[in-house]
Amino acid sequence: MGTIFAVALASGLSATPVQAKERVAMFSNFAANMTVGVNTTVPLGYARFCAENPGECGAPRGHGGMVALTDATYAQLREVNEDINRRIQPMTDIDHYGEIERWTYPADGYGDCEDYALLKRRRLIALGWPADTLLVTVVRDRKGDGHAVLTVITDRGDLVLDNQEEAIVLWHETGYRFVKRQSQENVDSWVSLGDVLAPYSVGRN
Repeated sequence: MGTIFAVALASGLSATPVQAKERVAMFSNFAANMTVGVNTTVPLGYARFCAENPGECGAPRGHGGMVALTDATYAQLREVNEDINRRIQPMTDIDHYGEIERWTYPADGYGDCEDYALLKRRRLIALGWPADTLLVTVVRDRKGDGHAVLTVITDRGDLVLDNQEEAIVLWHETGYRFVKRQSQENVDSWVSLGDVLAPYSVGRN
């Protein structure tokens, strides 16, 4: 495995909640990280997002690193996840933009699943988290619909930040079928995660 990154907390954050310590203790010492496959197609919504926001893409290549999951780093994940889920109201791309698929930041306070994931990723990067440990991921949810989440690569397994669920859980606890995600080696490339049936769109929820 790659280097384990120690993530410094930004100043001004509240003390680690008791719940964070309890939750970190529940993760195994080294839970399985996802097994990634070969390079696959980039979602059209992500390609358009990069074309419209070139400064957010084309980042330097990563090194397959991991975040050291501690009470403090978990508390920061939890705070970012809950804050964005609370502040952003769900709205489909059809209702929002009149388009089937549009990936963007929810600047007006409304967005769908990939918009939540993109904003969480940007917020965590701004707090010092390595970009190659924060990967937008396409799944099929429990209903079989296309959905997007943010996967966080840690030394205790791959965690999922989701706008449909409050809790941060290990990827295999979600009940989702994992299709593809950004590559750790080059976040502008995407890799297969085993479920070959890619959804046409991921912005229904």
